[in-house]
Amino acid sequence: MPKVYLDNAATTAVRPEAITTMTEVLQNEYGNPSSTHNIGQSSKAILEQCRKDIAQLFNAHPGEIIFTSGGTEADNLVLRGAVRDLGVQVLITSPIEHHAVLHTAEALAEEYNITLELLNIDQSGAIDLAHLEALLEKYQGQKILVSLMHVNNEIGVILPLKQVAQMCKTYGALMHSDTVQSIGHYPLDFKEVPVDFAAVAAHKFHGPKGVGFAFIRRGTGLNPMILGGGQERGMRAGTEPVYAVAGMTTALKHAYEHLDKEAAYVLSLKKRFIDGLAELPGVRLNGACGDLANSTYTLVNVGLPIDAAQSAMLLFQLDLKGVACSQGSACQSGSSGGSHVLQALDKVGVPMMPSLRFSFSMFNTPEDIDFALACLKELLEASR
Repeated sequence: MPKVYLDNAATTAVRPEAITTMTEVLQNEYGNPSSTHNIGQSSKAILEQCRKDIAQLFNAHPGEIIFTSGGTEADNLVLRGAVRDLGVQVLITSPIEHHAVLHTAEALAEEYNITLELLNIDQSGAIDLAHLEALLEKYQGQKILVSLMHVNNEIGVILPLKQVAQMCKTYGALMHSDTVQSIGHYPLDFKEVPVDFAAVAAHKFHGPKGVGFAFIRRGTGLNPMILGGGQERGMRAGTEPVYAVAGMTTALKHAYEHLDKEAAYVLSLKKRFIDGLAELPGVRLNGACGDLANSTYTLVNVGLPIDAAQSAMLLFQLDLKGVACSQGSACQSGSSGGSHVLQALDKVGVPMMPSLRFSFSMFNTPEDIDFALACLKELLEASR
């Protein structure tokens, strides 16, 4: 049976170069980087070189890169710290954020009695910037944190991050962005884009799972969420997984070294998929994912002309044929409530349809796309 993996927004295959790096570190650099002896300090040297290499990619200071277990931890570290340590009184976000942000924001509003504001979105999923500015003006004088993702993980809409960050700076607000779906796929210069915080996960750009980092701009005054030893400049206790950090760094460096070529290739696969979908009656592209200028080149979210029960069976049938995709975010697997992102679009006039997300990578081929389309066509015709 063929294996066609089109769920790269959930996680990606690890680059061979990253696997080689991790294997070498696991075999040869087993010391604890907090140990003072030579073997420990050899691991420490690798860790700090990785920190420097990552910082250089984003025009940041090495001390602004804090290694974490992934994007969810980085989001929690920033949001909780901003309320607890920095006195944030107003948290502004959107209804289509990843649950790592939304659920944390809701918990903080309840625990600390802060004001939580959700921004309006349009039918493409784009943030209403006029609404954002109105809220920044309304709460000016209070401590504000704005948290908006750079690229949406379900419908692919891209936030004008630099414009939003500059707007926040104008009003004296702090800015956090979940960049999990954009880092490794788009360049980002933290000197030009004045965000205060960002969250990153290695497994979204062909690195290992279980590792990522938070960008925390110097001077923000954030305190750690996990206490223990003094690792990560006191910002994140726990012995660092040096092999995973090294694998993440290798994957990230390769992603940016080959970005133009690989992005153009993946975009060609997305275009091929969209062209094929045009031949399927009743199929719809959700949000902005069909707008190549305003959505990421890595995914499409497809509304299907069938009922919800048929949609769940369709996902299962595609899997049986060897095609892996998802219903919205893999992080919501098993949830009966459906996609909160599509529910938010429904509220602004885009009726919900049973939907599947297909997401692409450099390891996919045109033949993968054609096979998935053929399977989708066959199963949709059979469901009528």
